[in-house]
Amino acid sequence: MSRYHWFMTAAAAHRADVRSRIIDVAAQLLRDEGPTAVTTRGVAEQAGVQAPMIYRLFGDKDGLLEAVAEHVMAAYVAAKAEIAEAAPAAGIDPLTDLRAAWQTQIDFGVCNPSLFRFLSDPDRVRQSPAARAGREVLQTRIHRVAATGRLRVSEQRATSLLQAAAIGTIQTLLATPPEDRDPGLAESMRDAVLGQIITDPPAPAPADGDTTATAVSGRR
Repeated sequence: MSRYHWFMTAAAAHRADVRSRIIDVAAQLLRDEGPTAVTTRGVAEQAGVQAPMIYRLFGDKDGLLEAVAEHVMAAYVAAKAEIAEAAPAAGIDPLTDLRAAWQTQIDFGVCNPSLFRFLSDPDRVRQSPAARAGREVLQTRIHRVAATGRLRVSEQRATSLLQAAAIGTIQTLLATPPEDRDPGLAESMRDAVLGQIITDPPAPAPADGDTTATAVSGRR
């Protein structure tokens, strides 16, 4: 490697490290104190960089917040995808996996109110690769339930119903003082939606002997 290429590689690595450090600091501030705490000066001080570096890397505060949102969403979705991929090999029932994923989503939103509100902006969701990836993980889980013969609606409708219900549940919980929240709300909403999209498991196919017995009984 030439000295020039070595220098460019080292510079790119340093830039990526600084960018990552700034995003981590901003994400922590957003999580702990909300969007108003994410100022260029505050982030620069905690990340150990000069404020102009943030403008060079992200353009402005909005650009930084966009990067933070995508970073946090991507990390969360990656964790969900890993769990979803491991479920079949672990022999976890698809419906059980779907229920657990619902609760994970509720817990994430309630425990990270500022992040949830920021990440749930419709314009941001439409443009976010991580948000699309998150919907694809949910679609994968829905497809596995459909493969068991237990889905009474289309996979697209089931995905949209669950997504809308989860967002609405989180918003309702966040709008309620913690001491007044209904601890069973999320579970009740989940069961209500599943009642609309899930049907009873198919009856097992009768054994050959049972088929014969049924036929004889029918002739009588």
